[in-house]
Amino acid sequence: MLTPVPSVFTDRFVGAHMSISGGLERAFERIRHIGGTALQIFSRNQRQWKIPPLDAGTLSAFSRQWKIWGPYPVFVHDSYLINLAGTDAVKVGRSVDGFAVELSRAEALGVSGLITHPGSHLGAGVRKGLANYVRNLDRAFEQSQTRQVTVLVETTAGQGTNLGSRFEELTAILEGSAYTNRLGVCFDTCHVFAAGYDLTTPAGHEATFEKLDKLIGLDRIGCFHMNDSAFPCGSKRDRHAHVGQGHIGLQGFSLLMRDARFLKVPMILETPKDKAGGMDRVNLALLKEWAEG
Repeated sequence: MLTPVPSVFTDRFVGAHMSISGGLERAFERIRHIGGTALQIFSRNQRQWKIPPLDAGTLSAFSRQWKIWGPYPVFVHDSYLINLAGTDAVKVGRSVDGFAVELSRAEALGVSGLITHPGSHLGAGVRKGLANYVRNLDRAFEQSQTRQVTVLVETTAGQGTNLGSRFEELTAILEGSAYTNRLGVCFDTCHVFAAGYDLTTPAGHEATFEKLDKLIGLDRIGCFHMNDSAFPCGSKRDRHAHVGQGHIGLQGFSLLMRDARFLKVPMILETPKDKAGGMDRVNLALLKEWAEG
């Protein structure tokens, strides 16, 4: 049993991705152990296509532990196996089925949002990949028969043929889907920086969010992933680093933590883990220090 610690933030939603080893509800014990007030999990083993059903006991335990933790937001990240932008009919069909189940599980758990990567066009081209993604995303929504859960499309670093590294691509997804009212954006700091948007200076910070606001709207940001970048701006390489230890650095995170427009937007660490969770606590403490100046 891990010992709970006082919440690092008392007036903001800032936390981390936590393991579900031993059961979904165990993630709450782990987030309490680091003093987090926001949580992200996988709702199942994300490396396998086989998805076990959510039984009543699991849902009850999850709800009970959530109430013990507090009135804080929880997000589910979908499986990395899913690629709704592909062209192979069999693989796309499996991805649609898989994402429909992810939607159903997220809605059953009552979480704040389901976070997903927009996939890879695998050489078909950005325009074709985006069209495939939107069509198959809508297929999954319809198949899931869900009514409430929000999907947050995550910004990406621009590696290979991955979609979502340009704000214009996210705009195409949000505007193209028949379910646009259930779509938002997860802003990953490492990914956006690696894609070429500067976050390290006041001018770069403002230019980045001005462009996002113009194309998408800042109100569509449902969550931040707070990750430093091991590689420079525009590298198109996705490698997370502890906050302040990468190329975004102290000033970049200070600017974001102090931006009054985002005080109510949940922030989630996806930084490298250690066994005891010590670095999660260090990262949270640094974010609090930078938020307070």
